[in-house]
Order: sequence, then structure tokens, then C-alpha cells
Amino acid sequence: MAAEACSAPAACRPVPIAAGEPGDGYPFAWSIYSWLEGEIATAERIDDLHDAAVELAQFIAALQHVDATDGPPPGEHNAFRGVPLAARDAATRSAIASLGGAVDAGAVTAAWETALRASAWEQPPVWIHGDLDARNLLVDRGRLTAVIDFGCLGVGDPACDVMVAWKVLSADTRETFRAALSIDDPTWSRGRGWALSQALGALSYYTVETNPVLVGEARRWLAEVLAEPR
Repeated sequence: MAAEACSAPAACRPVPIAAGEPGDGYPFAWSIYSWLEGEIATAERIDDLHDAAVELAQFIAALQHVDATDGPPPGEHNAFRGVPLAARDAATRSAIASLGGAVDAGAVTAAWETALRASAWEQPPVWIHGDLDARNLLVDRGRLTAVIDFGCLGVGDPACDVMVAWKVLSADTRETFRAALSIDDPTWSRGRGWALSQALGALSYYTVETNPVLVGEARRWLAEVLAEPR
């Protein structure tokens, strides 16, 4: 988050404590960082969602302004975050079919096809976080203080990060976010499609028994997407 979003900026940045190389029993490089204070950024814990919308836009804009030359394109390493939306078509339609009567198939299919009609990103790829869910945002004393879990980091279509508008924000704060980030119509539509696709994928794979938190979030994402006029 922007430094001004934290009352003690130095405390908002994790400090490396230790690093290690792959070894017996653990085949990956590893590191340990200092703890960041905060709770999952649910809407109920955020004092002012309009402020949060602006701060999220500032974070995404700052990330997009980092030189993306030689950045890793979407792939298995980041769960294919940032691919063209059309690359998710088959999986999304399969999720709709598998959900059957658990969702309004006509409504979700129409919303998905509207998103697919948006023109693709034709500018150079930009850095994306790739996983801006409430669980990867921290809030402390009512304000956003940190973005965590950069495991889906890569370069690609910025619409992947725009889906935070439906995942975290409310209908009356989405326009604040959109204006602050100057998002064009096609990117906004693709972002909505990303949120829809991820909601359907989560609901078709998980249950309230296997992952109640994500199922609850996915239901909210889906409701937010479908509540908006297309």
C-alpha cells in the first residue's frame, strides 16, 4: 500500500530475517520475513471503502509503472493469471455446466459472453499481483495497510487485477476505484469477466465442507457481478 496508508510506514514493509537454499526434504528456495500486523480486509473491517478504493488503485498503478521488461508472462508459475480472458473460456463454461441448477446458468453465461466480447489487451503487458482477494489484503485500525502473497506475480493483462473491484469493493465504491485508475471500458469488462470466472471456478471445485471461506467469498463475487447491469 502507499506509505501514507500506514501510520508507521516502516512497520508496513516486511523485513527479511533469513533466507535458504533448496535442501534435503525441501526442494525450494525459502525466506522468512517479519510479521505484518493486520487482519483480512473484509468490508466490515474497513472504515471507509471509498478511501480503500483509491488506495487499491494507487497500489495497482504503482505496480503497473514498474518496468515489465523481461517480466515472467502468465504460466503455471502464477496460475496463468494475466492471460487473455478468452483463454479461460473452456474452463468457465465447464464450471457453469458442472454447477447445474446451483447458479442461474442463463445469467452467468450471458455475463460471461459479454465479457468475452470486450476487446483484448493490445498494449505491452504490465506487472500484476494476480490474486487481490480480501485474504491477501491486510487492514489495521480500519485502513488498508498491506498487500501480501505475491505468488501469482507476473506480467500480463491488467484486467486480472481489476477484478478486485468486485471481490472487495461495493457497488457504490467501484466507480471511485475505476476513476482513480482510469480504467477503459474493455479492461473493465474483462475485469468483471475475471471475477465471474474465478467465482464459478471456485464454486464448481470447492464445497462448504472443503473450503467454506472461499465458497463464501465466491458467492459474494458472483452476486456482485450479477447485480450490475451489463
